[in-house]
Amino acid sequence: MSNKAVNRGKNKQASSTSRNLTIPVLAIAGCLATILPNTAIAASYSNDYSVCAGRLLKAGVTAEAASLGCAAALRPKDLAACVVKIEKQTQISATDALSSCGKARRPEELATCVVGVSLSTKEEANPAVLDGCGRSLLPVRFGQCVVGLRSQIDFPAIQALDTCISADDSVVGASSSSTTPTIIPAGSSPSNETLPFPTQPTVPTQPVVPTQPGTN
Repeated sequence: MSNKAVNRGKNKQASSTSRNLTIPVLAIAGCLATILPNTAIAASYSNDYSVCAGRLLKAGVTAEAASLGCAAALRPKDLAACVVKIEKQTQISATDALSSCGKARRPEELATCVVGVSLSTKEEANPAVLDGCGRSLLPVRFGQCVVGLRSQIDFPAIQALDTCISADDSVVGASSSSTTPTIIPAGSSPSNETLPFPTQPTVPTQPVVPTQPGTN
């Protein structure tokens, strides 16, 4: 057998071996490409929602309520922190707190309000405290109002809550009642209804005095 024939046989064998090795490598690479993204996704989604659900379950919230509450929350960890804080530092149940915490724009401020007012009122009006702090757009200010008034004035907790929520509504309403100016789009001429009244008085026109004809 000539050297050319021997070399040709070796080349064919090497090429076949290379193809046989390439197929398992590509298969393994494909499996890794499928597994790694899934692992990354699983890791990235196991933080805030997992923490929220776990903390709510430990606080006594049912699995259904915890899943719905955490899924709907913009900041699940803040929601859970609100519920747990209220449940631990007041006589309000976690289930009752979950509803108010879920509706609050700032759950942590709501919890601060509920805890502070509850301590001030000695747990005399828990449902009303939760409702008042939940209705207020400024829960920390509302809580300070109730606690501050009761520290100097001896009147029932319900009266303090009603007084402060009324004042809270007035403050929010006053801050949002500013008049917006009329904006005229560029390139358009304003109508008579949008033109402002003149601020300078109109000067009356002097009458024209006819001249006397000259005499010859």
